[in-house]
Amino acid sequence: MVAGALSFSVLAASELEAALDDLARLRIAVFADWPYLYDGDLDYERRYLSRFAASDGAVIVAARDGSGRMVGAATAAPLADHAREFAAPFARAGLDPKDFFYLAESVLLPGYRGQGAGRAFFEMREAAARSQGFEKAVFASVVRPADHPARPADYVPLDAFWRRIGYRPLEGLQAEFSWRDAGEAHESVKPLQVWGRDI
Repeated sequence: MVAGALSFSVLAASELEAALDDLARLRIAVFADWPYLYDGDLDYERRYLSRFAASDGAVIVAARDGSGRMVGAATAAPLADHAREFAAPFARAGLDPKDFFYLAESVLLPGYRGQGAGRAFFEMREAAARSQGFEKAVFASVVRPADHPARPADYVPLDAFWRRIGYRPLEGLQAEFSWRDAGEAHESVKPLQVWGRDI
């Protein structure tokens, strides 16, 4: 798939391991910004991503520029294979995590935004989910206070885009995940709102 100057491909299982360092660098660069404020390091990323790649259903969609450099990526996997922090609220709500495909993250370097990558990332991961027999896709977005001191004055949340492509917040489904914010000495727990749709 091609959008503007970017090309998109789903990495084969044999390509996942080789792509993890590129994905780690992208995650660290993009998630340093609002609303994640993530103070990441490659060792943490390698551990996190190695667990992700161990899932038989793991998917990475790579976005490459004209030179072939990976400038963005989106990941997904069956929810039951992902971190237990994300599956726990489903189990508490009486929902079987095995029924859901989890769209984990979408990261894209700023200079490449506005070229259709967001839609391509969702469409290609949803297609991968359907090919594995899933009928429901979910993701989680970090919840930050409206008066957070690091919130940029011109920040526009992605809620409107997510709604346009059919996703809605799933009431009562909120996950918690820990990471270290920039300026923090230790990890702290962050709430994440779960969004979903039938695919």
